[in-house]
This record gives sequence, structure tokens and C-alpha cells, in this order.
Amino acid sequence: MTISRREFSRLGALGFAAHAFSTVPVLGQSEQKKIGYCVIGLGRIADHHMRGIAQSSTSTVTALVSGHRDKAEKIAAQYGVPKISIYSYEDMDRIRENKAIDAVIVCLPNSMHAEYTSRSAKAGKHVLCEKPMAISVAECEAMISACKAANVKLMIAYRLHYEPLTLKTIKMIRDGAIGKVEAIDSANGFNIAPNEWRSTHALGGGGPLMDVGVYSLNATRYLTGEEPVAFTAVATTPDHDGRFQGVEENLAWTMKFPSGAVASCTTTYGASMPGYYKVFGSKGWLEVDEFGYEGLHLTANYRNDRNAPATKIDERNPEPDPKQFTRQIDHFSRCIRENRTPDTPGEEGLKDMQHIQSIYKAAGITLG
Repeated sequence: MTISRREFSRLGALGFAAHAFSTVPVLGQSEQKKIGYCVIGLGRIADHHMRGIAQSSTSTVTALVSGHRDKAEKIAAQYGVPKISIYSYEDMDRIRENKAIDAVIVCLPNSMHAEYTSRSAKAGKHVLCEKPMAISVAECEAMISACKAANVKLMIAYRLHYEPLTLKTIKMIRDGAIGKVEAIDSANGFNIAPNEWRSTHALGGGGPLMDVGVYSLNATRYLTGEEPVAFTAVATTPDHDGRFQGVEENLAWTMKFPSGAVASCTTTYGASMPGYYKVFGSKGWLEVDEFGYEGLHLTANYRNDRNAPATKIDERNPEPDPKQFTRQIDHFSRCIRENRTPDTPGEEGLKDMQHIQSIYKAAGITLG
């Protein structure tokens, strides 16, 4: 279902876009202009992105797109954005004329990602889009095509791909620390408040799998380095309290990978479910608590042979929020400067959406 910009503005879950110029010293080079960003969508996730940009040496906020002018002006003053660089959803195509904008960050509800990615690409701006990339495989493919046609870069905001403890975990598995991966267990969810846009099909495109569940799905892929080939799934809605408007409340699924590894994942909008994944290997196990913006905790226990003493790891990443967002934006800005493909391009989001479609099909749910 498509929802209009005017209807979205009335719902109160807004958008904005930000961008600004300046010069900064950069690694062995004289001086380079910061990459200017226009953040589209003035909700909670946009605040994390903007605070991450504020701590970046490569990037800056230079424009806003919002359906609420008053709110946008307050944020503009906070980040030094001129009022002339505040746009509405209706006139945001004028960002083409703003030379201070190099790229946009799409922070809107899921069902609006495709439209605003394509419009931004047509305006000649690189795009960093929040996950899930879109609400269908067809939309993901259209976004990739639009960015390629406009010769702009498209990156999906998988911030954990740039987080040090996650990268360490992946390296440990690739180096064989816990042996051959046999199974993965993962969960992520929360008890959603009434009237959240996420709980409506029109804006969310689906239930928790489209939101927090994508963390577990994506984790199984980067941990194994493989794409799943078989799926089972079941969806339920125990709470008939009006919060779930055409979407599931709970979803549990299993996946089989080409190597023979299996994964079991659960996601919910009906309970507090702190995110985690645990990987079981032939030589031991490792676990990471939280998919959150800070406080990731790695524990592991493994041994090279049965007679050797166990190696134990208990490590936390002390970096506070919004450091993950700073790392992510620095990566994208470097890709723009150096004309490199991001580590999490549109194709990464497309793969997740293809698997989400398979999970929903296994649960008897039709997208669209």
C-alpha cells in the first residue's frame, strides 16, 4: 500500500534531510571539503545519524527535508543548516540545485524508502538508506536501477558491518577459532507501543521481521558468509489489542545454509526481547549480546583440541552511541570521495529482502 506524503505528515512520524560545507584535514592530504548530507525523515533514527555526523571529521549536515517546518527549523539551528536549505516533501526535488548536498540519508518508514531513494538519485545525490531497504524485492531492484542510472552510490545502513566487535567476531569465525559452524541461535524484538507506524502494513510493510528481525537474518549471513537455501517459519499474533494492523506480532523461522549449518531465529513486537546471536561450532561457541547502538558484549569459549585448555573471551565495546553511526557515515563519505563501492551496497539489502520474502512465504504470508 502506498501512503501519500500529506498523509504521512499528518501521522506525525516525519522526515528531514541535512547537508553542509566545510574543510577539514584528512589523513595525509592537505584539506578536503566535508561531504554534505541531507537527512530525510525527522524521527528517532535520524537523530542518531545526525549526532553521528556531528562527531565525524568527514561529513556534515547541510539540509533538512520535513513535513513539519517548526521542528525542522529547530534542528537546523542546532546543526548550522540555513533555513533556505529546509525542504518539504513536496518540493524536495529542488535539492538538485543545492551544491552543498552531496548525499542524502533516507530515514523514513519502510514503505517510503523506494520513492525517496529514487527521487534523490534523480536529483543527482548519493543515497544512504535505512534498513530494511524497502518492502519488496521489486522495490529494491528499482532502487538499485535508479541509482545506477543516475551514476550515484547506494548504501544500506547496516551499521554493525562497521562495528569493531562485530568485525572481530566475523574474523574469529573465518579464522576457524570455534571450528566448523554447526548452528546459530538469534533473537531480537521489543514490546511495541500503540499507534506505532511500524505496526501498520501501510508504513512498515510487515511486522517485526521487517524491522528488528532483519538484524538476526543479516547476522546469520555475515557470520556464515553464506546465503540460506531452505526455510521454515511460523507467525502468530497472541495479543488482539489493536496494535497489529495487518502485520504479525511474532515470527520464528529456521534456515539451512549450503555448508550444512542451520539457524533458528525469533522476532517479536509483543515482548521485551534483547537482541543476541550465539554461534555453535565444532570447537566451541561465541555469543554477542545486543544489536544496539552501544554496549555490545562478546563472550566465547573454545579449544583447539579436546585436551587443550579452553580459550575464554569476555570483551565489551565501550564506544558510546552515536559512534556506530559515525563509523558508518565515515565509510560512506570515503566511498564517495574515492569512488568506491560501499561494503553494504543496495545488493546487500536486496538479498535480505529476497530472504524475507522466502520466510514470509514459508509462514504462509503474502507480501504486498
